[in-house]
Amino acid sequence: MAGDASAARTVSWTAMEHGDRADYELLAREFESHTKAALVDNLIGMLNLLKGPTLGYQTDRYSHSLQSATRALRNGERIDLIVGALLHDVADGFAPENHSAAAATILEPYVDEGTHWVVEHHGLFQGYYYFHHHDGDRDARERHADNPFYDECVHFCESYDQNCFDPSYDVLPIEEFRPLLDEVFARPSGVPGVAPVQDSHRSTEGER
Repeated sequence: MAGDASAARTVSWTAMEHGDRADYELLAREFESHTKAALVDNLIGMLNLLKGPTLGYQTDRYSHSLQSATRALRNGERIDLIVGALLHDVADGFAPENHSAAAATILEPYVDEGTHWVVEHHGLFQGYYYFHHHDGDRDARERHADNPFYDECVHFCESYDQNCFDPSYDVLPIEEFRPLLDEVFARPSGVPGVAPVQDSHRSTEGER
């Protein structure tokens, strides 16, 4: 059974097999309220991990991310793509071998399908600019030529990624993007949680 609210709102058991419906309703409320309150701050904290080493470039990856988002904002892109630009490399510090997929997974519940696809594939599309210098195939992106988001990903890499290593570019500070992050990550999740829990408040992809 669920613990008394005055007793730190905890369940009485130590193994999940002993929980009942009331327990899991309590745990779901606690988890959702905590994660929603902390999510944007946690994402900004992940971006902060990109500060410092330039790794041979003229900017660090934090400045690169701000530059990407600043260019997208100034070009009048939709909010989802601006947030995608800000966070497209956010997983570099903990998923260096699959940072595109990891960043896309973070965004997937909250952004439109095009932004999710672009972020998920930007690493491959970015290869157009350098794969051939490693004796690779710079046209590897062509395997996705029939995808409806192909052109958008080409545009993203050309306009908001490969050119965003300029230390003289006037980037906007992270505070300018906080309202956009708050708006996007306050949306109901479009992806089911760990369990297929029915939730009348959960939006579908088409309703976002």
